[in-house]
Amino acid sequence: MTTDRQVLLSAFADEASASKRFEEQLTAVAAVGLRRYTVRFIDLGDGVKNAIDLTPGERARVVELNRQFGLGVATLGSPIGKVKLFDFDDGTANRYVPPEHYLAEDVTRACEIANALGTGLIRGFSFYPPKGDDPQAHVAAAVDRLGPIAERCAAHGLVFGLEVEANLVGRTGGLLKEIHAQLADAALVLIYDVGNLITQGFSPDATYAEYEAMKPGLGWVHVKDYRPLTEPTDTAGYVEEDALSDYRAVDAGSGVYQRVIADLKGDFDAHAAKAEKLGLAGPLFDLEPHVRGGGQYGWYSGPDGLGVAMRALCSALEEAGCAHDRRGTVEPL
Repeated sequence: MTTDRQVLLSAFADEASASKRFEEQLTAVAAVGLRRYTVRFIDLGDGVKNAIDLTPGERARVVELNRQFGLGVATLGSPIGKVKLFDFDDGTANRYVPPEHYLAEDVTRACEIANALGTGLIRGFSFYPPKGDDPQAHVAAAVDRLGPIAERCAAHGLVFGLEVEANLVGRTGGLLKEIHAQLADAALVLIYDVGNLITQGFSPDATYAEYEAMKPGLGWVHVKDYRPLTEPTDTAGYVEEDALSDYRAVDAGSGVYQRVIADLKGDFDAHAAKAEKLGLAGPLFDLEPHVRGGGQYGWYSGPDGLGVAMRALCSALEEAGCAHDRRGTVEPL
């Protein structure tokens, strides 16, 4: 069983299955010793869909399978906020949805799904500005779009986490820090991700500096690393996400996660207090390893790749003296 002062471990379950068949996902997640997972793409026998599109019957099926496998949902890996900020043709395939419709349909449905699956956390994004524009010029517009989303999540007893990611308004820790400060909403937190910064051209030192910028609003951490670039620019530019192919486990990447873990160890009580406000028993590290490649909407690691990423993360935590809640014994369901 879990004890106090532990890091909570999770993973994007769909990374373990090429088919996205849900039973395959849960089998792999349980086998590597996880107690919880993030749900994103899923096939319950009627084709692959994003979890925010699950029918009431499919939601009930997920809950029942979670019970059978002894698992819980850590976060809902929604695509909320991964649409255009404006109705403008910038040559990308990103869609635009009018704000009122988006809030009433996609956002509300995501909140209902999260409640049905028993998680209090929704992963989301900060909208796409026109390609090539300075994202700083669109912070105010992103704040206007994100405020009602955070309010809708709060009305459902949920927290909305903004992931740092290329090509969005909030593509850097500094930009997300500014968005978070302007909203000042307890229902909105930030999600750090080393791989999503290294792939934009940031050096390991600059990537860690982005973590420090995000710390005041940090909710949880996504775990995927990337090989350090030979000539980092430390300036976020446009990234062809579907061409990225050299993601790594934390023991073969940039070394930034080891620094993040050291910071966690050095100020564990503060991190744990933030986690408690999210309804978590400890800081959450959520694996999204992409070790067989990754793109704009996620990719694949395989059950073996998930195991490699999981063992590397656990080793890094243990080497730093951080306890984690990977299963070490068989527990009653």
